[in-house]
Amino acid sequence: MFSSSSTVEPIVAATAAGLSRYGSLASTLRGHILSGEWAPGSAIPAETQLAKSCGVALGTMRQAIAVLVSEGLLERVHGRGTFVSNGIGGASLLRFFRFRAASPAAATTADEVPQSRIVGKRVLNAPQEVTTALGLPPGSRVLALTRVRSLNARPCLYERIWLPLPMFDALVPLNKSEWEDLLYPMLQRLAGVTVHKAEDNVTFCLATDDVAAALQLQPDAPCARVARIAFDMAGRRVELRHSFGDALSFHYTAQLR
Repeated sequence: MFSSSSTVEPIVAATAAGLSRYGSLASTLRGHILSGEWAPGSAIPAETQLAKSCGVALGTMRQAIAVLVSEGLLERVHGRGTFVSNGIGGASLLRFFRFRAASPAAATTADEVPQSRIVGKRVLNAPQEVTTALGLPPGSRVLALTRVRSLNARPCLYERIWLPLPMFDALVPLNKSEWEDLLYPMLQRLAGVTVHKAEDNVTFCLATDDVAAALQLQPDAPCARVARIAFDMAGRRVELRHSFGDALSFHYTAQLR
């Protein structure tokens, strides 16, 4: 971690062709994040301290930090400072679904964290669909998980998850009961991988037998499928996830301006 006694190598005047002085500086600062020297959730040193350590003007440092803020690697918190992004928390898939509840008090929200139960876990050679989605060589090994997520003891999502190995070797020995409700904090804590962003693609299908049984639906019931590819802070593809939910509970809102 950068401390008051640490130094950052000054940015030399001869930057790479086509790369601005603050762009070169942003690349240097980015390296502190991707190497883990500036840990997710931690405050970075003050801009004045960084500018002095790097031998640049304060305005140049502010421009470099602004680049990393625009990339989502840093977050400014008013009155507190600038912090390394903590990445995605993990409950955001509920924004696609609204589940009817027995009472208004039991209604669900997009911020609510479902309870998660691992029902299947194995190491295997990734199918072609998985290697293509994750950009892996053919025959790559992955950790494959099957998970059921519930709200108020009611199953709401059935998920198939693939995590590339050896990136997530630390998770292989875990028993099914050791997995937590949120996956991404576990990836960060146990494997040192911070999920920085994700791309979700929504399609519709008929429930297969395993999906229908897990979600207590009729065979061939209509389902919404959310296919997610997650990326770490370096832009690597670190997860493929297929989440299935009752199509009658699917909800989507878009604001057009």
